[in-house]
Amino acid sequence: MKNDLCTSERFSKYFLGSLFALFSLGLVVLGFTLLPFIGFILALPVLAIGIFLVRTKLNDQCELDFNTDVS
Repeated sequence: MKNDLCTSERFSKYFLGSLFALFSLGLVVLGFTLLPFIGFILALPVLAIGIFLVRTKLNDQCELDFNTDVS
């Protein structure tokens, strides 16, 4: 029943993760068109942040739990 209380935090976590993933996709497109090295180099860490945010679990206080393994 405690999982129902974290709906807004879960939504914001997925929204931010998706936003970072879309920003990474934009950097890849930028890498293909204008700045090849800079676009690709910046896209990898931004994509990693997006994946990290989506895969991170929430603890009982509805905060990101960095102590648990996400695999």
